[in-house]
Amino acid sequence: MMRSLYSGVSGLQNHQIRMDVIGNNISNVNTIGFKKGRVNFQDLISQSMSGAARPSEEVGGVNPKQIGLGMTVATIDTVHTQGSLQTTGVISDLAIQGNGFYVMRTGDKELFTRAGAFGLDAQGYLVNPANGLRLQGWVPEQLADGTTGPIKSAADVTDLIIPVGSKDPAKQTTLVELACNLDKRTAVIPPGAGPATVSEGTWSLDKKVYDSFGDTHVMRMNFTRTPAVNNSWDVVVQVDPERPVDADVPPNVTLGFDPATAAGNVAGEGAFTITFDNLGAIATVTDAQGNISDTGKIQVPVTFDVENDATGAVLTQNFLIDVGEVGSYTNSTTQFAETSSTKAFRQDGYSMGYLETYKIDQKGVITAVYSNGTERDLGQVAMATFTNPGGLEKMGETLFSESINSGEALLGPSGIAGKGKIISGTLEMSNVDLAEQFTDMIVTQRGFQANSKTIQTSDQMLQELLTLKR
Repeated sequence: MMRSLYSGVSGLQNHQIRMDVIGNNISNVNTIGFKKGRVNFQDLISQSMSGAARPSEEVGGVNPKQIGLGMTVATIDTVHTQGSLQTTGVISDLAIQGNGFYVMRTGDKELFTRAGAFGLDAQGYLVNPANGLRLQGWVPEQLADGTTGPIKSAADVTDLIIPVGSKDPAKQTTLVELACNLDKRTAVIPPGAGPATVSEGTWSLDKKVYDSFGDTHVMRMNFTRTPAVNNSWDVVVQVDPERPVDADVPPNVTLGFDPATAAGNVAGEGAFTITFDNLGAIATVTDAQGNISDTGKIQVPVTFDVENDATGAVLTQNFLIDVGEVGSYTNSTTQFAETSSTKAFRQDGYSMGYLETYKIDQKGVITAVYSNGTERDLGQVAMATFTNPGGLEKMGETLFSESINSGEALLGPSGIAGKGKIISGTLEMSNVDLAEQFTDMIVTQRGFQANSKTIQTSDQMLQELLTLKR
Protein backbone atom coordinates (compact mmCIF):
# COMPACT_ATOMS: atom_id res chain seq x y z
CA MET A 1 0.00 0.00 0.00
CA MET A 2 2.93 2.31 0.64
CA ARG A 3 3.93 1.79 -3.00
CA SER A 4 0.83 3.59 -4.20
CA LEU A 5 1.63 6.52 -1.92
CA TYR A 6 5.13 6.92 -3.35
CA SER A 7 3.84 6.46 -6.90
CA GLY A 8 1.37 9.24 -6.29
CA VAL A 9 4.11 11.44 -4.84
CA SER A 10 6.30 10.94 -7.93
CA GLY A 11 3.31 11.80 -10.11
CA LEU A 12 2.71 15.02 -8.14
CA GLN A 13 6.35 16.07 -8.29
CA ASN A 14 6.83 15.44 -11.99
CA HIS A 15 3.52 16.93 -13.05
CA GLN A 16 4.63 20.02 -11.13
CA ILE A 17 7.81 20.05 -13.26
CA ARG A 18 5.68 19.84 -16.39
CA MET A 19 3.55 22.69 -15.11
CA ASP A 20 6.72 24.73 -14.50
CA VAL A 21 7.77 24.25 -18.15
CA ILE A 22 4.28 25.17 -19.39
CA GLY A 23 4.33 28.29 -17.22
CA ASN A 24 7.72 29.28 -18.63
CA ASN A 25 6.43 28.76 -22.18
CA ILE A 26 3.38 30.94 -21.57
CA SER A 27 5.44 33.66 -19.88
CA ASN A 28 7.65 33.82 -23.01
CA VAL A 29 4.80 33.84 -25.52
CA ASN A 30 5.94 37.30 -26.72
CA THR A 31 9.71 36.80 -26.35
CA ILE A 32 11.39 37.14 -29.76
CA GLY A 33 13.38 34.11 -30.82
CA PHE A 34 12.17 32.02 -27.85
CA LYS A 35 11.92 28.25 -28.34
CA LYS A 36 9.37 26.40 -26.23
CA GLY A 37 10.11 23.51 -23.93
CA ARG A 38 8.40 20.11 -23.79
CA VAL A 39 8.33 17.53 -20.96
CA ASN A 40 8.19 13.80 -21.66
CA PHE A 41 7.48 11.25 -18.91
CA GLN A 42 8.55 7.64 -18.45
CA ASP A 43 7.81 5.03 -15.82
CA LEU A 44 10.35 4.74 -13.05
CA ILE A 45 11.06 1.15 -12.01
CA SER A 46 8.91 -1.92 -11.43
CA GLN A 47 9.03 -4.38 -8.55
CA SER A 48 8.82 -8.02 -9.64
CA MET A 49 6.45 -10.25 -7.69
CA SER A 50 7.38 -13.28 -9.73
CA GLY A 51 9.30 -13.93 -12.87
CA ALA A 52 8.20 -15.34 -16.19
CA ALA A 53 8.03 -19.09 -16.88
CA ARG A 54 8.54 -20.71 -20.23
CA PRO A 55 5.91 -23.04 -21.72
CA SER A 56 6.25 -26.82 -21.18
CA GLU A 57 4.63 -29.85 -22.79
CA GLU A 58 1.91 -29.88 -20.13
CA VAL A 59 1.22 -26.16 -19.52
CA GLY A 60 1.75 -22.86 -21.19
CA GLY A 61 4.09 -20.07 -20.18
CA VAL A 62 3.54 -17.60 -17.34
CA ASN A 63 4.06 -13.86 -17.64
CA PRO A 64 6.05 -11.92 -15.03
CA LYS A 65 4.18 -10.14 -12.26
CA GLN A 66 5.49 -6.57 -11.77
CA ILE A 67 4.22 -3.55 -9.86
CA GLY A 68 5.26 -0.09 -11.07
CA LEU A 69 6.77 2.26 -8.51
CA GLY A 70 5.92 5.59 -10.08
CA MET A 71 7.15 7.79 -12.91
CA THR A 72 9.91 10.28 -13.67
CA VAL A 73 10.80 12.94 -16.20
CA ALA A 74 12.34 11.38 -19.30
CA THR A 75 13.36 14.56 -21.14
CA ILE A 76 12.79 18.29 -21.13
CA ASP A 77 13.25 19.10 -24.81
CA THR A 78 13.75 22.46 -26.48
CA VAL A 79 11.57 22.48 -29.59
CA HIS A 80 13.35 24.39 -32.39
CA THR A 81 10.43 24.85 -34.75
CA GLN A 82 9.99 27.99 -36.83
CA GLY A 83 8.34 30.96 -35.14
CA SER A 84 6.13 33.38 -37.04
CA LEU A 85 7.74 36.49 -38.57
CA GLN A 86 6.70 40.01 -37.66
CA THR A 87 7.56 42.99 -39.85
CA THR A 88 9.19 45.90 -38.02
CA GLY A 89 10.72 47.99 -40.81
CA VAL A 90 13.95 48.40 -38.81
CA ILE A 91 16.94 47.58 -41.05
CA SER A 92 18.98 46.01 -38.25
CA ASP A 93 16.14 43.67 -37.20
CA LEU A 94 16.92 40.26 -38.66
CA ALA A 95 14.88 37.06 -38.77
CA ILE A 96 15.96 33.59 -39.87
CA GLN A 97 13.56 31.65 -42.04
CA GLY A 98 14.78 28.09 -41.74
CA ASN A 99 17.56 26.51 -39.70
CA GLY A 100 20.42 28.32 -38.03
CA PHE A 101 21.49 30.70 -35.29
CA TYR A 102 23.22 34.06 -35.14
CA VAL A 103 26.69 33.98 -33.64
CA MET A 104 27.31 36.36 -30.73
CA ARG A 105 30.56 36.93 -28.90
CA THR A 106 31.35 37.85 -25.32
CA GLY A 107 35.09 37.89 -24.71
CA ASP A 108 36.45 34.69 -26.22
CA LYS A 109 33.19 32.78 -25.87
CA GLU A 110 30.68 32.29 -28.67
CA LEU A 111 26.97 32.11 -27.93
CA PHE A 112 24.07 31.56 -30.30
CA THR A 113 20.61 33.04 -30.63
CA ARG A 114 17.56 33.32 -32.86
CA ALA A 115 16.63 36.74 -31.45
CA GLY A 116 17.57 39.24 -34.15
CA ALA A 117 16.74 42.61 -32.57
CA PHE A 118 20.15 44.15 -33.24
CA GLY A 119 21.29 47.74 -33.17
CA LEU A 120 24.42 49.91 -33.33
CA ASP A 121 26.47 50.92 -30.32
CA ALA A 122 28.49 54.14 -29.96
CA GLN A 123 31.35 52.67 -32.01
CA GLY A 124 29.10 51.43 -34.81
CA TYR A 125 29.26 47.73 -33.91
CA LEU A 126 26.18 45.58 -34.55
CA VAL A 127 25.18 44.39 -31.09
CA ASN A 128 22.29 43.05 -29.06
CA PRO A 129 21.22 46.27 -27.27
CA ALA A 130 20.01 44.25 -24.25
CA ASN A 131 23.41 42.81 -23.31
CA GLY A 132 26.00 44.38 -25.64
CA LEU A 133 27.02 41.08 -27.26
CA ARG A 134 28.48 41.72 -30.72
CA LEU A 135 27.10 40.05 -33.84
CA GLN A 136 29.70 38.01 -35.70
CA GLY A 137 30.36 37.68 -39.41
CA TRP A 138 32.97 38.32 -42.10
CA VAL A 139 34.36 41.60 -43.40
CA PRO A 140 35.92 42.33 -46.83
CA GLU A 141 39.57 41.49 -47.26
CA GLN A 142 41.92 44.47 -47.01
CA LEU A 143 44.20 44.62 -50.06
CA ALA A 144 47.75 45.94 -50.14
CA ASP A 145 46.76 49.08 -52.07
CA GLY A 146 44.35 50.12 -49.31
CA THR A 147 41.20 49.03 -51.13
CA THR A 148 38.86 46.26 -50.06
CA GLY A 149 38.50 42.90 -51.73
CA PRO A 150 35.79 40.25 -51.65
CA ILE A 151 34.22 38.80 -48.51
CA LYS A 152 35.74 35.41 -47.69
CA SER A 153 33.34 33.31 -45.64
CA ALA A 154 36.06 30.70 -45.09
CA ALA A 155 37.91 33.10 -42.77
CA ASP A 156 37.38 33.36 -39.01
CA VAL A 157 34.36 35.38 -37.92
CA THR A 158 34.84 38.81 -36.43
CA ASP A 159 32.80 41.75 -35.13
CA LEU A 160 30.60 43.50 -37.70
CA ILE A 161 30.73 47.29 -37.80
CA ILE A 162 28.78 49.95 -39.69
CA PRO A 163 31.08 52.99 -40.17
CA VAL A 164 28.41 55.67 -39.75
CA GLY A 165 29.53 58.97 -41.26
CA SER A 166 32.41 57.40 -43.20
CA LYS A 167 33.47 58.68 -46.60
CA ASP A 168 33.69 56.94 -49.94
CA PRO A 169 36.61 58.58 -51.79
CA ALA A 170 36.12 60.00 -55.25
CA LYS A 171 36.96 57.81 -58.23
CA GLN A 172 38.32 59.09 -61.50
CA THR A 173 36.41 58.15 -64.65
CA THR A 174 38.31 55.40 -66.43
CA LEU A 175 35.70 54.21 -68.94
CA VAL A 176 32.89 55.83 -70.91
CA GLU A 177 30.67 53.42 -72.87
CA LEU A 178 28.72 54.34 -76.00
CA ALA A 179 25.69 52.62 -77.46
CA CYS A 180 22.67 53.05 -79.78
CA ASN A 181 22.64 54.35 -83.35
CA LEU A 182 23.91 56.99 -85.82
CA ASP A 183 21.44 57.87 -88.57
CA LYS A 184 22.85 56.90 -91.99
CA ARG A 185 20.49 59.45 -93.57
CA THR A 186 22.30 62.35 -91.85
CA ALA A 187 23.39 64.95 -94.37
CA VAL A 188 27.09 65.23 -95.30
CA ILE A 189 28.62 68.66 -94.61
CA PRO A 190 30.72 69.81 -97.58
CA PRO A 191 34.38 70.59 -96.85
CA GLY A 192 34.96 74.23 -95.98
CA ALA A 193 31.35 74.82 -95.03
CA GLY A 194 32.35 75.95 -91.55
CA PRO A 195 31.46 74.48 -88.14
CA ALA A 196 28.38 72.33 -88.12
CA THR A 197 25.46 72.45 -85.75
CA VAL A 198 23.32 69.50 -84.75
CA SER A 199 20.57 70.56 -87.10
CA GLU A 200 23.05 70.76 -90.02
CA GLY A 201 24.11 67.15 -89.71
CA THR A 202 26.21 66.71 -86.55
CA TRP A 203 25.02 64.45 -83.76
CA SER A 204 26.28 65.73 -80.41
CA LEU A 205 26.27 64.21 -76.94
CA ASP A 206 27.41 65.40 -73.53
CA LYS A 207 28.45 63.19 -70.63
CA LYS A 208 29.59 64.13 -67.14
CA VAL A 209 32.98 62.66 -66.20
CA TYR A 210 35.06 62.93 -63.02
CA ASP A 211 38.71 63.66 -62.36
CA SER A 212 40.78 62.17 -59.51
CA PHE A 213 39.56 64.91 -57.13
CA GLY A 214 35.92 64.05 -57.77
CA ASP A 215 35.40 67.29 -59.68
CA THR A 216 33.02 67.10 -62.63
CA HIS A 217 33.84 67.82 -66.25
CA VAL A 218 31.71 67.71 -69.38
CA MET A 219 32.86 65.45 -72.20
CA ARG A 220 31.30 66.46 -75.50
CA MET A 221 31.39 64.27 -78.60
CA ASN A 222 30.37 65.55 -82.04
CA PHE A 223 29.68 62.94 -84.73
CA THR A 224 29.77 64.29 -88.31
CA ARG A 225 29.45 62.31 -91.55
CA THR A 226 32.84 62.15 -93.29
CA PRO A 227 32.72 63.99 -96.66
CA ALA A 228 33.06 61.74 -99.73
CA VAL A 229 33.42 58.58 -97.61
CA ASN A 230 30.49 56.20 -97.22
CA ASN A 231 29.63 54.75 -93.82
CA SER A 232 32.23 56.94 -92.09
CA TRP A 233 31.91 59.47 -89.26
CA ASP A 234 34.43 61.97 -87.92
CA VAL A 235 34.26 62.22 -84.13
CA VAL A 236 35.58 65.23 -82.20
CA VAL A 237 36.01 64.84 -78.43
CA GLN A 238 36.09 67.89 -76.16
CA VAL A 239 36.38 68.19 -72.38
CA ASP A 240 34.83 71.24 -70.75
CA PRO A 241 34.13 72.93 -74.10
CA GLU A 242 32.50 75.90 -72.36
CA ARG A 243 35.57 76.70 -70.26
CA PRO A 244 37.10 80.14 -71.08
CA VAL A 245 40.20 79.98 -73.24
CA ASP A 246 42.15 82.08 -70.73
CA ALA A 247 41.66 79.59 -67.91
CA ASP A 248 44.71 78.66 -65.87
CA VAL A 249 44.75 75.17 -67.27
CA PRO A 250 44.21 74.80 -71.03
CA PRO A 251 42.06 71.83 -72.07
CA ASN A 252 44.89 70.03 -73.89
CA VAL A 253 42.69 67.10 -74.90
CA THR A 254 44.60 64.39 -76.72
CA LEU A 255 43.28 61.20 -78.19
CA GLY A 256 44.79 58.15 -79.85
CA PHE A 257 45.60 54.48 -79.54
CA ASP A 258 49.25 55.32 -78.94
CA PRO A 259 49.40 57.76 -75.99
CA ALA A 260 53.07 58.52 -76.74
CA THR A 261 52.21 60.12 -80.08
CA ALA A 262 48.57 61.10 -79.55
CA ALA A 263 47.74 64.71 -80.36
CA GLY A 264 44.57 66.65 -80.89
CA ASN A 265 43.56 68.19 -84.17
CA VAL A 266 43.16 71.59 -82.54
CA ALA A 267 43.70 72.94 -79.04
CA GLY A 268 41.28 71.36 -76.60
CA GLU A 269 40.04 68.66 -78.97
CA GLY A 270 40.82 65.09 -79.84
CA ALA A 271 39.49 63.33 -82.92
CA PHE A 272 39.01 59.91 -84.43
CA THR A 273 37.09 58.37 -87.32
CA ILE A 274 34.66 55.48 -87.07
CA THR A 275 33.51 53.44 -90.08
CA PHE A 276 30.67 50.91 -90.36
CA ASP A 277 30.19 47.90 -92.60
CA ASN A 278 27.21 47.49 -94.90
CA LEU A 279 25.32 45.69 -92.14
CA GLY A 280 25.44 48.67 -89.79
CA ALA A 281 28.07 47.34 -87.36
CA ILE A 282 31.43 48.90 -86.51
CA ALA A 283 34.21 48.03 -88.99
CA THR A 284 37.18 50.21 -87.99
CA VAL A 285 38.21 53.09 -85.76
CA THR A 286 41.12 55.34 -86.81
CA ASP A 287 42.72 57.88 -84.49
CA ALA A 288 44.20 61.27 -85.46
CA GLN A 289 47.62 59.69 -86.05
CA GLY A 290 46.26 57.12 -88.49
CA ASN A 291 46.38 54.15 -86.10
CA ILE A 292 43.61 51.70 -87.01
CA SER A 293 41.76 49.26 -84.77
CA ASP A 294 39.50 46.74 -86.51
CA THR A 295 39.11 43.74 -84.17
CA GLY A 296 37.25 43.01 -80.94
CA LYS A 297 36.11 45.68 -78.50
CA ILE A 298 37.47 49.09 -79.42
CA GLN A 299 38.37 51.51 -76.64
CA VAL A 300 39.88 54.86 -77.58
CA PRO A 301 42.22 56.44 -74.97
CA VAL A 302 41.55 60.08 -74.06
CA THR A 303 43.67 62.39 -71.87
CA PHE A 304 42.96 65.85 -70.51
CA ASP A 305 44.61 68.16 -67.97
CA VAL A 306 43.35 69.52 -64.66
CA GLU A 307 45.04 71.77 -62.12
CA ASN A 308 46.33 70.38 -58.83
CA ASP A 309 45.01 72.95 -56.36
CA ALA A 310 47.65 72.00 -53.77
CA THR A 311 50.76 72.70 -55.84
CA GLY A 312 49.47 74.51 -58.90
CA ALA A 313 50.87 71.77 -61.11
CA VAL A 314 48.92 70.30 -63.98
CA LEU A 315 47.75 66.71 -63.66
CA THR A 316 46.92 64.55 -66.65
CA GLN A 317 43.71 62.52 -66.42
CA ASN A 318 43.02 59.47 -68.57
CA PHE A 319 39.94 57.52 -69.57
CA LEU A 320 38.76 55.23 -72.37
CA ILE A 321 35.85 55.70 -74.74
CA ASP A 322 34.32 52.31 -75.50
CA VAL A 323 32.66 52.71 -78.90
CA GLY A 324 31.64 49.04 -79.10
CA GLU A 325 32.73 45.75 -80.59
CA VAL A 326 33.54 45.14 -84.23
CA GLY A 327 30.63 43.34 -85.92
CA SER A 328 28.41 43.51 -82.82
CA TYR A 329 25.06 45.20 -82.25
CA THR A 330 24.80 44.69 -78.46
CA ASN A 331 25.85 47.68 -76.36
CA SER A 332 27.67 48.99 -79.39
CA THR A 333 27.40 51.97 -81.72
CA THR A 334 25.64 51.15 -85.00
CA GLN A 335 24.70 52.92 -88.24
CA PHE A 336 21.20 52.34 -89.60
CA ALA A 337 18.64 54.47 -91.36
CA GLU A 338 16.94 55.34 -88.09
CA THR A 339 17.00 58.43 -85.89
CA SER A 340 20.36 59.02 -84.24
CA SER A 341 20.32 57.97 -80.60
CA THR A 342 23.95 57.33 -79.78
CA LYS A 343 24.70 58.26 -76.20
CA ALA A 344 27.22 57.67 -73.45
CA PHE A 345 25.06 55.39 -71.35
CA ARG A 346 27.58 54.62 -68.62
CA GLN A 347 30.72 56.01 -66.99
CA ASP A 348 32.44 54.60 -63.92
CA GLY A 349 33.57 57.71 -62.04
CA TYR A 350 31.94 59.45 -59.08
CA SER A 351 32.52 62.17 -56.52
CA MET A 352 33.22 61.72 -52.81
CA GLY A 353 30.21 60.57 -50.79
CA TYR A 354 29.10 59.99 -47.20
CA LEU A 355 27.49 56.85 -45.85
CA GLU A 356 23.75 57.54 -45.75
CA THR A 357 22.24 54.16 -44.91
CA TYR A 358 22.81 50.44 -45.25
CA LYS A 359 20.84 47.35 -46.20
CA ILE A 360 21.06 43.63 -45.51
CA ASP A 361 20.06 41.06 -48.13
CA GLN A 362 18.91 37.43 -47.76
CA LYS A 363 22.52 36.24 -47.86
CA GLY A 364 23.28 38.41 -44.85
CA VAL A 365 25.51 40.74 -46.88
CA ILE A 366 25.58 44.24 -45.38
CA THR A 367 25.81 46.89 -48.10
CA ALA A 368 26.57 50.55 -47.42
CA VAL A 369 24.77 53.15 -49.54
CA TYR A 370 26.66 56.42 -50.02
CA SER A 371 25.39 59.86 -51.01
CA ASN A 372 27.29 59.69 -54.32
CA GLY A 373 25.22 56.70 -55.40
CA THR A 374 27.86 54.05 -54.80
CA GLU A 375 27.38 50.90 -52.77
CA ARG A 376 30.03 48.98 -50.83
CA ASP A 377 29.90 45.63 -49.06
CA LEU A 378 30.69 46.11 -45.37
CA GLY A 379 30.41 42.51 -44.23
CA GLN A 380 28.27 39.39 -44.10
CA VAL A 381 26.36 37.95 -41.15
CA ALA A 382 27.53 34.48 -40.11
CA MET A 383 25.13 31.66 -39.27
CA ALA A 384 25.67 28.52 -37.22
CA THR A 385 23.95 25.15 -37.42
CA PHE A 386 24.32 22.09 -35.20
CA THR A 387 23.95 18.37 -35.73
CA ASN A 388 21.68 18.24 -32.67
CA PRO A 389 20.25 21.69 -31.86
CA GLY A 390 18.16 20.07 -29.13
CA GLY A 391 21.42 19.46 -27.27
CA LEU A 392 22.17 23.17 -26.86
CA GLU A 393 22.12 24.58 -23.35
CA LYS A 394 19.98 27.61 -22.57
CA MET A 395 22.03 30.42 -21.06
CA GLY A 396 19.29 32.98 -20.48
CA GLU A 397 18.65 36.15 -22.49
CA THR A 398 17.48 33.90 -25.37
CA LEU A 399 21.04 32.62 -25.80
CA PHE A 400 22.32 29.09 -26.29
CA SER A 401 25.76 27.56 -25.87
CA GLU A 402 27.33 24.39 -27.18
CA SER A 403 27.15 21.22 -25.13
CA ILE A 404 28.89 17.89 -25.47
CA ASN A 405 25.75 16.51 -27.16
CA SER A 406 24.93 19.39 -29.53
CA GLY A 407 27.95 18.97 -31.76
CA GLU A 408 30.25 21.78 -32.79
CA ALA A 409 28.92 24.89 -34.49
CA LEU A 410 29.06 24.68 -38.29
CA LEU A 411 29.59 28.28 -39.44
CA GLY A 412 28.73 29.55 -42.89
CA PRO A 413 26.67 32.06 -44.87
CA SER A 414 22.91 31.78 -45.04
CA GLY A 415 21.31 29.63 -47.71
CA ILE A 416 24.22 27.14 -47.79
CA ALA A 417 24.49 23.69 -46.19
CA GLY A 418 20.96 23.69 -44.80
CA LYS A 419 21.08 27.17 -43.32
CA GLY A 420 18.00 29.34 -43.64
CA LYS A 421 17.80 32.77 -45.25
CA ILE A 422 17.98 36.09 -43.45
CA ILE A 423 15.12 38.58 -43.76
CA SER A 424 15.90 42.18 -42.82
CA GLY A 425 13.27 44.38 -41.22
CA THR A 426 11.51 41.47 -39.49
CA LEU A 427 11.78 39.56 -36.21
CA GLU A 428 11.05 35.92 -35.42
CA MET A 429 8.47 35.63 -32.68
CA SER A 430 8.19 32.89 -30.04
CA ASN A 431 7.08 29.49 -31.31
CA VAL A 432 4.77 29.06 -28.29
CA ASP A 433 1.19 28.15 -29.30
CA LEU A 434 -1.17 29.31 -26.56
CA ALA A 435 -3.92 26.88 -27.56
CA GLU A 436 -1.47 24.00 -27.25
CA GLN A 437 -0.12 25.27 -23.92
CA PHE A 438 -3.57 25.72 -22.41
CA THR A 439 -4.53 22.20 -23.49
CA ASP A 440 -1.34 20.83 -21.96
CA MET A 441 -2.11 22.82 -18.83
CA ILE A 442 -5.51 21.15 -18.49
CA VAL A 443 -4.01 17.70 -19.06
CA THR A 444 -1.26 18.43 -16.53
CA GLN A 445 -3.77 19.70 -13.98
CA ARG A 446 -5.88 16.57 -14.36
CA GLY A 447 -2.80 14.39 -13.97
CA PHE A 448 -1.83 16.24 -10.83
CA GLN A 449 -5.36 15.88 -9.43
CA ALA A 450 -5.46 12.17 -10.25
CA ASN A 451 -2.15 11.57 -8.45
CA SER A 452 -3.33 13.51 -5.41
CA LYS A 453 -6.46 11.35 -5.45
CA THR A 454 -4.25 8.26 -5.44
CA ILE A 455 -2.51 9.50 -2.30
CA GLN A 456 -5.83 10.39 -0.69
CA THR A 457 -7.35 6.98 -1.45
CA SER A 458 -4.25 5.14 -0.21
CA ASP A 459 -4.40 7.13 3.00
CA GLN A 460 -8.02 6.14 3.51
CA MET A 461 -7.13 2.48 2.98
CA LEU A 462 -4.34 2.74 5.55
CA GLN A 463 -6.81 4.34 7.96
CA GLU A 464 -9.20 1.44 7.49
CA LEU A 465 -6.34 -0.98 8.17
CA LEU A 466 -5.49 0.72 11.44
CA THR A 467 -9.09 0.45 12.63
CA LEU A 468 -9.44 -3.31 11.97
CA LYS A 469 -8.73 -4.31 15.58
CA ARG A 470 -11.45 -2.14 17.04
